[in-house]
Amino acid sequence: MKFIVSSSALLKQLQQISGVINVNTVLPILEDFLFEIEKNKLTVIATDLETVMKIRVDIEAKDSGRVCIPAKILLDSLKNIPEQPLTFSIDKNFGVEITSDNGKYKVMGENPENFPKEPQPEDTSNFTMESSGLLTAINKTIFAVSNDDLRPAMTGVFFELDKKGITFVATDAHRLVRFSRTNVACPKKDSFIVPKKPLNLLKAVLPDNDDELTISYTENHLFVTHGQTELVCRLIDARFPDYKVVIPTDNPYKMTIDRVAFQNALRRVSVFSNKSTNQVALTITGNELQLAAQDVDFSFEGNERMACQYDGEDLQIAFNAKFLIEMLGGAETQEVIVELSTPTKAGIIKPSEQEENEELLMLVMPLMLNS
Repeated sequence: MKFIVSSSALLKQLQQISGVINVNTVLPILEDFLFEIEKNKLTVIATDLETVMKIRVDIEAKDSGRVCIPAKILLDSLKNIPEQPLTFSIDKNFGVEITSDNGKYKVMGENPENFPKEPQPEDTSNFTMESSGLLTAINKTIFAVSNDDLRPAMTGVFFELDKKGITFVATDAHRLVRFSRTNVACPKKDSFIVPKKPLNLLKAVLPDNDDELTISYTENHLFVTHGQTELVCRLIDARFPDYKVVIPTDNPYKMTIDRVAFQNALRRVSVFSNKSTNQVALTITGNELQLAAQDVDFSFEGNERMACQYDGEDLQIAFNAKFLIEMLGGAETQEVIVELSTPTKAGIIKPSEQEENEELLMLVMPLMLNS
């Protein structure tokens, strides 16, 4: 079996899917790419048993066949080969010989029959959405996903489908992000939880443009197709907490503040906070916000004042500065609105202006004030 492929085209495509592969996996075959040649198309598949990614590349080939090639050595060699056609020759014992203009390289492949079978999209429900839409949703929610394996439902992003649109929710019990899009027509009311790893992989490969993605799902798997790239992942089999009950409906005090200035002030003041809590106390009086942080163990202290527009009673409330900084990064407008009520109730952060067909709401739980 023999085929010819452009070295740079192959490298670019393999780098897109190489993030699936885990190092030091229990099954050595999972450290390989599966190459499938059919007519003038090469399909390359990578998997970690939970997530499968595949890409298709145009090649020159007379016959068809399959072989597994170790991913690391193939990627390392392609990175150092300048753009040129490469000839891959595979013998019956799965030995792979790669011939370039000036060199010849040999690597031992493996039997493709040992490569795990991928899930098939049977009885799927389908919908389409813009690539930039899914990319924005991932960027705005993934930072709030929990890393606590004891609460599996929170280790992914909750997709809530409706005929009117789609809502993405992520929470780690200390903060919550809800992002909705109304320009997506889903076939029916449904919901599922997508793990963090495949979402990070999509984040790396999806273009920020109007390309159409096809998204299909079954009871256990999600399938995302964009052009020649396809991702399949196992969904998290757990019940997502009822997030609607934790979002306060009556936070009467509203503070409007310059997003970047607030974010930078938090960065400066949080340097002096306790490293385990990152606590920064916000004192709002009139149209002035005071930020204060201290670490009693080291006698560190930081204070700053800044202007804001505030409608409400004077209030002192403390938050984890790291959480606030990440959330402010997701808002992207010049100003944000912070809705508050008491020092023990969750604060809500919203962009001052919402994009058309989008709605972003971020919730953060307060910390006990250091007396």
